[in-house]
Amino acid sequence: MRSRESSLNIPSAKVRSAIEDWAEQKPTVPLRERAWVEIDLHAIAHNVRQLKQHLDASCQLMAVVKADAYGHGAIAVAEAALSSGASWLGVATIPEGIQLREAGINAPILVLGAVHTPEQIEALVHWSLEPTVCSRKQALVFSETLGELARECQLIVHLKLDTGMSRLGISWEEGAEFVQQVLNLPHLTIGSIYSHLATADSPDPQIMERQHQRFREAIAKIQALGIELPKLHLANSAATLCDRAYHYDMVRVGLATYGLAPAPHLEGAIDLQPVMQVKARVTQVKSITAGSGVSYGYQFVAPQDMTIAVVGIGYADGVPRNLSNKLEVAIRGQRVSQIGAITMDQLMLDVSHLPNLRVGEVVTLLGQDGTLQFTADDWAEILGTISWEILCSFKHRLPRVQR
Repeated sequence: MRSRESSLNIPSAKVRSAIEDWAEQKPTVPLRERAWVEIDLHAIAHNVRQLKQHLDASCQLMAVVKADAYGHGAIAVAEAALSSGASWLGVATIPEGIQLREAGINAPILVLGAVHTPEQIEALVHWSLEPTVCSRKQALVFSETLGELARECQLIVHLKLDTGMSRLGISWEEGAEFVQQVLNLPHLTIGSIYSHLATADSPDPQIMERQHQRFREAIAKIQALGIELPKLHLANSAATLCDRAYHYDMVRVGLATYGLAPAPHLEGAIDLQPVMQVKARVTQVKSITAGSGVSYGYQFVAPQDMTIAVVGIGYADGVPRNLSNKLEVAIRGQRVSQIGAITMDQLMLDVSHLPNLRVGEVVTLLGQDGTLQFTADDWAEILGTISWEILCSFKHRLPRVQR
C-alpha cells in the first residue's frame, strides 16, 4: 500500500534531507561566468611609483579613490596605492571615507565634497575624516557643532579657494580673510589650503596659468597677514604631469593612478599602465541568412549569410548603447565588430571570420588581447565624452576580479 506522503507527492524524509543538505551548500556562480571587470593591482602600484618618481621628495601624493576608485574598487586600490608611495586618499563623500576606515585603512582621508549638517560633522570626527570647508557660513556651523560635541574637540579642515573653476570654494580674493576667520574659530585646525584647475588638460595653458596666478596672489596675501602657511595643493593628474610648478606640497591624482593620461598631449609624460579590463563570454553562436535583422529596431541587417555570436554583457552593465554598431572588441587576438543595437544584458558580434567559435570563449571589450588593445579613451572618442565617465560607468553586477 502506498504511504500517505507518496499519494500526496510529498518528498520522503530522505529526499527532504538531501534537498536541505543541497540548500545549505549555497552553490555560487564563478566570478568569470558571464562578464566581469579585471583590476590589475600591480598596474596601480606601478603607476603610483611612476608618479612618485615624477615628484620632488618633499611632495606628497594623494590617490583620489572617489566613486569606488573610478569603478576599480576603492579598498583594494587604496591599499595598493598606499603601499606603493601614496600618503593621502581623496574621496567625494563621507560614506566613501567610512568604507575605507571600516576596511582598516588609517591614512589621512580628505573629503572633497561639501558637508554641512551636524550629523555629517559628528561622523567626520568619529571616523577621523578631514573635510573641505569652502564658505564662511560652513566654517561657523562646523565650529559651533564641534563645540556642542566636546569642549576639547578639534577637527582638521581643508580650505578651498575658487580660482576660476566656479564650483566649490570661496573666492580667491577673499582667501586671506577666510583663513583668518577660520583661525579665530575654536575647534578648527587648518590642514591645507587648496584649489582646483578647470583646464589643466588643455594644451593651451592660458586659463590654467591665470588660475595659478590667482592662487599665488591669495597665498601671498595670507602670508602678508603673518599667517604660517599650512600644506598647499593645486595639481590634478594633468597639472601633475605637465609642470612641476603646480606641485606645491601635494598633488591629487585620479585618472593617472588608473593608467590613463588625462589628455592626448600628455601621453608618454610618464609610463602608465591601464588598470581595468572588461571581459565577457560568448553565450551562443548561430548562423543567419542575408537580409536577417539583428537586435531591436533592426539597426543592422545582414548583407550576406553570417555567423554571429551573442555575448552576455549590455548597457545595464555599463556598455553604452550609443556604441551600437561602432564598438570593436577582441576574440582570440582578432578584431571583431559589434552589430545591431546593444541591449540591456547582451550584445551581438559578427564572427564570420572566426572558425569554430565556441560558447564560453572570452571577449575583451576593454583591455589587451594579443597585439590589440582597447581603452576607455577609445570609447570616449567615439561617444564624444571623457574617459573618466567610461571608467565610472561599469555597474557592480559586473564582479571585480583582482589580478
